[in-house]
Amino acid sequence: MTHPLVTQLRFARSELVRCLEGVSGEDARRRLEPMNCISWMVGHLASQENIYWMLRAQGQNLAPDLHQRVGWGQPPSTPPLDEMWAVWHTITNAADRYLDTLTPELLQTHLEWEGKTRPENIGTMLLRNIYHYWFHMGEAHAIRQLLGHPDLPQFVGDMSGALYRPE
Repeated sequence: MTHPLVTQLRFARSELVRCLEGVSGEDARRRLEPMNCISWMVGHLASQENIYWMLRAQGQNLAPDLHQRVGWGQPPSTPPLDEMWAVWHTITNAADRYLDTLTPELLQTHLEWEGKTRPENIGTMLLRNIYHYWFHMGEAHAIRQLLGHPDLPQFVGDMSGALYRPE
C-alpha cells in the first residue's frame, strides 16, 4: 500500500501540472526578476527528485547535467519548457518505483551519500520535497498573474485521490 506521504507528493505533482496547464513555451521562459522563470521551476523540481529519489536513494542519475542547469545555487537560466517537462516526467516516473517501496519504518531511516549519512531521514526528505512543490507553485501562479494569464486555477484542486488516511 502506498504510504500517505507518497500520495501527498503525487497530489502536489498533479497540482503543479494543473497550475501550469496552458502555459506557452514562450511565457514559461519569461523571467520576472528576481524570480526564476516557470520552465526553470519545472526542471528545478525534477532536479530535486533526481537527487533525492534517484541518485541518493538508488545510485542512478537520470539527468546528469540538470543540477548545473536548474539546481539550487546555480545561475538563473531559461530552459525550454517542453524539455523540462520531458525530464520531469522521466524522473518522477522512475522515482515512483522507489517511492512505492517506502514504509513507515523506512521513512525513519537515513540515506547515505558519498560515505556520509544524510542529516534528514527519508520521511523528512519526502516532506521537504512536497513543500518544495507548493512553494514553487505559489511562485509560478504569481508569475502567471503578472503575465496576465486569465482563468487561473483557484485554490487546491480535487483531493478525492489524496484523502487523509492514517498510517
